[in-house]
Amino acid sequence: MAYSEILYDVSDKIATITLNRPDKLNAWTSVMEGEVRAALIEASDDDNVGAIILTGAGRGFCSGADMNNLNSLQQGASSGGPTSDSVRAVDNAIPGGLSLSNDFSLRYTYFPTVPKPIIAAINGPAAGLGLIMSLYCDVRFASDAAVFSTAFSRRGLIAEHGISWMLPTLIGPANALDITLSARKFTAAEAKDMGLVSKVFPMEGFMDEVRAYATEMATLASPRSIRVMKRQIYQAMLNSLEHSVLLANSEMPASFESEDFKEGVAHFVERRAPNFTGN
Repeated sequence: MAYSEILYDVSDKIATITLNRPDKLNAWTSVMEGEVRAALIEASDDDNVGAIILTGAGRGFCSGADMNNLNSLQQGASSGGPTSDSVRAVDNAIPGGLSLSNDFSLRYTYFPTVPKPIIAAINGPAAGLGLIMSLYCDVRFASDAAVFSTAFSRRGLIAEHGISWMLPTLIGPANALDITLSARKFTAAEAKDMGLVSKVFPMEGFMDEVRAYATEMATLASPRSIRVMKRQIYQAMLNSLEHSVLLANSEMPASFESEDFKEGVAHFVERRAPNFTGN
């Protein structure tokens, strides 16, 4: 599929989705939104893809919604432009095959349903929608050049697209209130201290570090195990400890009978690289 506002590349079992409006710090548009969704579907369906990296071209990750789009919303239907309702009237088909609650089937919240790991490589500024999008990725890494902001309170907006739930879940209510109410900018180092990102790497060699991590996941981890564990962890965020234990108990027999379990034992005993099939 040809894309106009993203780049899509598959190499060494890694699909890389690059937001590609570098002159606008990769500001988010409806076209970009549709293309990211399509690329995630493409990566989900590709047996040659074991991990997905989402990053930005140039010096930014994503600066948030394109201000021209926000201006059109402010003008509203009186100018013939899009309204807040029409902007949200998008195709909500789930790209992935993981069965989760409706909480993870909405606009932007659907990333966890993708059966492969999505790694946010936050190379530069991530604000507003850029920050939101990264929250729904499974793992987040930042370069030391990355700067973050929720931005919403300084635009007269509110905490959008479930960020009022996802942020406290990931970094706690105190940190979530701090960065949403103030909309202040904060560094990659502070983001790591909060638990918002797992690691911070120097900008020089940043993507090499992210790709090295993704390569290990794509080549050494069972695709079946990843599918099941993503579902377990995201379900657990919404359910009780008892439910998590019962779900694990129900999944274990199928794991023991899977081809990937047999291969997981065999490659360890034989001291060789694994050849997982996802079955």
